[in-house]
Amino acid sequence: MSALNLRGTGVALITPFTTEGTLDETALLRLVDHCLAQGVNYFVALGTTAETPTLTAEEKNRILRLLSAHVGSRVPLVAGVGGNNTAEVVEQLKQLDLSGYQAVLSVCPYYNKPTQEGLYQHFLAVAEASPLPVILYNVPGRTASNLSAATTVKLARTHPRIIGIKEASGNLTQIMEIVRDRPEGFLVLSGDDVLTLPLISFGCDGVISVAAQAVPATFCRMVRSALGGDFEMATRLHLKLLTLMDLLFSEGNPAGIKAALHILAIAENVLRLPLVPVSSSLYEKLAEALKSLQHDSG
Repeated sequence: MSALNLRGTGVALITPFTTEGTLDETALLRLVDHCLAQGVNYFVALGTTAETPTLTAEEKNRILRLLSAHVGSRVPLVAGVGGNNTAEVVEQLKQLDLSGYQAVLSVCPYYNKPTQEGLYQHFLAVAEASPLPVILYNVPGRTASNLSAATTVKLARTHPRIIGIKEASGNLTQIMEIVRDRPEGFLVLSGDDVLTLPLISFGCDGVISVAAQAVPATFCRMVRSALGGDFEMATRLHLKLLTLMDLLFSEGNPAGIKAALHILAIAENVLRLPLVPVSSSLYEKLAEALKSLQHDSG
């Protein structure tokens, strides 16, 4: 089993849109360069944060190709490929242009609420069809189905292409059990920015982060410090980031991060329905939090 080079800070990229609502390629590359310059370890395209359900097949392939051409071999790339129709996910894995990508991130099926056996069979089918290693993505708050620790470990031990999990259940006991029982080399990555530090403290390998694309230097330093065992520094940085992390998700993701990136003049504050921009009061709080972080780091 190969864990590739996906320890540290991965960024779940937004999909920037123009004021007319079309894909903003210039802003996407500006965001990528902003993150690369400040130490981000890898990128995830077409995740939940990318508003993927509202993207056309053409837009998805355009984003994948654009990122692959721009990033090249500088850092690894991961593509989000998931859904609640197993046959459709298998077909996506055949149709999407995954050249230049090192792994796929596949979310638990949502809405249908499968059993553990259904989740197990779904991910076996995905792994069998995937041309790339697979990272499972457990986010019960969005999917209404929780991938248990036992099923995660069973999948990790059954199929060699299943190399890790992004865990966003918020269930620390469950995540500890995965860390305890996982096979060697199996990645356990935080899917909650605010839980990244405690998760690393008991053996997790890093994070796929939303907040890190707004403040990559500080966030990456926090993760590096924790992975290096300097928990005094990591805790200081975590607490410095805490207000921003809370604000970013208080009216949903990616509305918060899109507002933050607009404040930073990286991307427009435009979302596709059914998502809408954050309230003006939250926008002002985000501006204050970002200003405070810039002042502290400056």
